Amino acid sequence: MTVDRVRVEVPARLHLGFLDMEGGLGRRFGSLGLTLDGLGTELMLIREEPGGDVPVRPDCRAAGYLDRLCGALGLENRFSLRLGRTIPSHSGLGSGTQLALAVGAALSAMTGRPLPPRRVASLLDRGARSGIGVGAFEQGGVILDGGKGALDEPPPVISRMALPEAWRLLLVFDDANRGLSGTAETVAFRDLPPFPADKAAYLCRMALMVGLPALAEGDAVRFGAAVTELQSVVGDHFAPAQGGRFSSPDVAEVLRWLPSVGAAGVGQSSWGPTGFAIFGDAASAEWAAEGAQARWRTRPNLRFVVCRGRNHGAVVETFSDRSAVAAGYETVAKKTA
Repeated sequence: MTVDRVRVEVPARLHLGFLDMEGGLGRRFGSLGLTLDGLGTELMLIREEPGGDVPVRPDCRAAGYLDRLCGALGLENRFSLRLGRTIPSHSGLGSGTQLALAVGAALSAMTGRPLPPRRVASLLDRGARSGIGVGAFEQGGVILDGGKGALDEPPPVISRMALPEAWRLLLVFDDANRGLSGTAETVAFRDLPPFPADKAAYLCRMALMVGLPALAEGDAVRFGAAVTELQSVVGDHFAPAQGGRFSSPDVAEVLRWLPSVGAAGVGQSSWGPTGFAIFGDAASAEWAAEGAQARWRTRPNLRFVVCRGRNHGAVVETFSDRSAVAAGYETVAKKTA
């Protein structure tokens, strides 16, 4: 059966922090993160008919990723892309990595050529410091990676656990700010002061002996406390590059308030500006979101979204009936690029 179209849906993720930026044992960084449900990127890859004109592809990162992957596989790029909803870019939610992995999965499903996510990440220069994006794509859940070693590929996932169904994440968006990326991110890492080995040891212990056991026992309070401590230590280390523990002053103000209304843990995902809070149940998260919306109603740049954790990875669907797929695609993605 010839595959004419492939639809891929990939999830956003929270990067909760690095564990070992000192790297004295031979591996550096090491990341803790979790996968989000209800916030992601959708795309459609379409095979063009022989002899037909290939539509102009969207001028976006996805088109560049497709060109590079076709080149790596020795394929003629006679495909077009349509984008549906997307993860907000430069918000700390892994938009670039998830888009790259989605394009790779679509091309693999279309052509039958094997393109494992870790290879896609390496080919497209994603996952240079963290394996959380690949882990979220492949498995979902709460992910711990083992840090960057000597290999030129994303760090390996060494633990994957499910997030309890009852828990909720309250996301705090600042639409007026953007997190560091690209050259600015590279420069920021270069110019940061050395990370003390004793702090790295402390954070590894905090993750292994407090955070993950609490998660296994469904203890949101203990898990949230471990995440908050990790965020405090890492955020203060990155303060010279981002202007404070958190990059957005408005988000920082909200995060200081959220524990007073029941948040078990708070922090910033990656370079931000998106902040988050962990709650043990849906009602508490919704109540906090309503309170935040009322409290900061005069700041239109702030948005508050409650979502679930996601305990599975990407969804890839293949279709051979072109007209049926086109109709189905419009129901899930009104915007095309």
